[in-house]
Amino acid sequence: MTTRYETLAARISERFGDQLKQVESSCGELTYEVDKDNLHEVAMALRGEHDLGFDMLMDLCGVDYLTYGQDEWLTKEATDQGFSRGVERKPVILDESDEFDPRRFAVVYHLLSLSHNWRLRLRTFTGASNPPVVRSLVDVWNSANWFEREAFDLYGILFEGHPDLRRILTDYGFIGHPFRKDFPLSGNVEVSYDAEKGRVAYQPVSIEPRTLVPRVIRDDNRYAAGIKDAGNG
Repeated sequence: MTTRYETLAARISERFGDQLKQVESSCGELTYEVDKDNLHEVAMALRGEHDLGFDMLMDLCGVDYLTYGQDEWLTKEATDQGFSRGVERKPVILDESDEFDPRRFAVVYHLLSLSHNWRLRLRTFTGASNPPVVRSLVDVWNSANWFEREAFDLYGILFEGHPDLRRILTDYGFIGHPFRKDFPLSGNVEVSYDAEKGRVAYQPVSIEPRTLVPRVIRDDNRYAAGIKDAGNG
């Protein structure tokens, strides 16, 4: 972390205390986690206070942490079935469970300060409610308008107080949210022109889901720890 960002981190720590929790970042950017109940208050301070000055929301995205860190292949042995090996996955159009894992859905905000020329990443989790809900930040950064609509469309995250929360990418009448981890890769319906009906007809998708990357475990002397770690002699 550069000296400039160490200065920023010190300012944020002094200003917000326990309201913001710093999260380790693999790319070296300052990343903080905020409780959704404090989101709007923190956002107002980040934008409005001169020492911080984050006057621009560059991006907003949803995240689904379902099966995060898990492997699609549950076996540790190689298979000779390769691409033909299917995946047993229950198609989900709408998850009707009463609650989600509190840390399943998150909203991530990418902020820029033009006056100080520094960036900040802010993340908040939506909690256990179904549907997931967080406070809209359109009144803080107007650019959040379409970003929040996109996150609603693709992840089903509701933004309380949004002036016009409706789908922005999928078609009218689309069922489900295609960026959720439990949404089938092939979708739930397919369309084709029906000559008898004289119109486009919807029907259940006919593509069977399957794993596209075969798991091959190589186990020979090239991968022996003693040889691998020996270096060049």
